[in-house]
Amino acid sequence: MRRKARELAFKVLFEHTLGAVPLEEAWRHATEGLVLEDDAPYGDVLDVEGLTFARRLVEGYVAQAEAVDRALEETIEGWSFGQMARTDLTVLRLAAYEMLYEPTPYAPLIEVAVKIAKKYGGEDSGRFVNGVLGRLKRRIDAGELEAVPKED
Repeated sequence: MRRKARELAFKVLFEHTLGAVPLEEAWRHATEGLVLEDDAPYGDVLDVEGLTFARRLVEGYVAQAEAVDRALEETIEGWSFGQMARTDLTVLRLAAYEMLYEPTPYAPLIEVAVKIAKKYGGEDSGRFVNGVLGRLKRRIDAGELEAVPKED
């Protein structure tokens, strides 16, 4: 369920940042057609917990955008935000927010970020996202960046 929530968060943030669409409008667009787990046997299903988690990721990134973007800019080697695919940048922003500010263990969130990058990005997006998030994790582990403690 968290994978679907992260994908929903990606869609909302992508529309919000790339299309300059107000956050609430992007949220409404992305959640149209979604059904809660108990309500339907068909369609894109997401439970209330997943919906809440997706919203927390999007709002969390927006609230911490400056710090998250700074951490990414200092971590990414050889690329500026302007040179990157918008899909890759959106995946990285959400994953970096989660790595820095949520108690989620690193491995599952990196794995899902790579899957989303592969699904929505280019041929090398998965590898690129994995590399950047791996470097970000090493910086956190080295104490260069502060992150909330992770769940076991």
